[in-house]
Amino acid sequence: MNSPNMYKSAVKPTWCAGCGDYAVLSATLRAFAEMGWANEEIVAVSGIGCSSRFPFFLKTYGFHSIHGRALPVATGIKTARPELNVVAFGGDGDGFAIGAGHFVHTARRNVDLTYIVMDNHIYGLTKGQTSPTSGLHFKTKSSPYGNVEFAIHPLVAALSSGATYVARGLSSDPKTLKELFLGAMQHRGFAMVDVLSPCVTYNKVDTFKTFRDRSKPLPEDHDVTDLIGALSMAMDDTVMHTGVFYRAEKPVLGDHLEALKSKDGREWEEIIEGILRGMT
Repeated sequence: MNSPNMYKSAVKPTWCAGCGDYAVLSATLRAFAEMGWANEEIVAVSGIGCSSRFPFFLKTYGFHSIHGRALPVATGIKTARPELNVVAFGGDGDGFAIGAGHFVHTARRNVDLTYIVMDNHIYGLTKGQTSPTSGLHFKTKSSPYGNVEFAIHPLVAALSSGATYVARGLSSDPKTLKELFLGAMQHRGFAMVDVLSPCVTYNKVDTFKTFRDRSKPLPEDHDVTDLIGALSMAMDDTVMHTGVFYRAEKPVLGDHLEALKSKDGREWEEIIEGILRGMT
């Protein structure tokens, strides 16, 4: 097995002391090591936010995109270079606010990539505003009288949009987190792992203790092939279940594109050239 350190860049993480994202980085390095991937076989893609600094801390190919656009960039890379292992990183604001539309369409296309979301229920990089996963009545700089919007359910959104590997973990449990990441990276299809990763600076409500007290592992008899059962567990607001909610084997976007490579006896590249000629 490779060493996790071989994937670590010389750039030191710049998160606040105690941030849950440190554990996410550690679990990612160890998952890469167990996958046995070469550095040049990995592309880390991110948007904007504290969690989106990830590519700087990895000794792999990386792309630091604009706010909410990590998934379309990752889709383009995987489509152009399907042999590469593409892993996208982001936060709840980047993924479920400005990037929500891209999240839905990446899931329904079942793009063969892994998406790791560091979900802390607040905007950390911009100094503590309400995010799409912030709870009702949650007070922040952007909601001083309390949040008046219901929180989005990331797992429900992923499941209902067509994601074929959906999981949730805690940054306070890095051992289990590494296993969830490993399963996501081994999966062929769109794999999303929602990580409850507290912001220790701006969110004094959703803390490590809060997440630990409110969460528990999925039942041992949970059927990961049962979509309705997965949705039911994800929608349970009385507890934040952790583990793999759903896993399915379905054709990925690349399979459909491969099927288009031969149409009317012509190669796909020739079809594209013909389209471009018709546009000029």
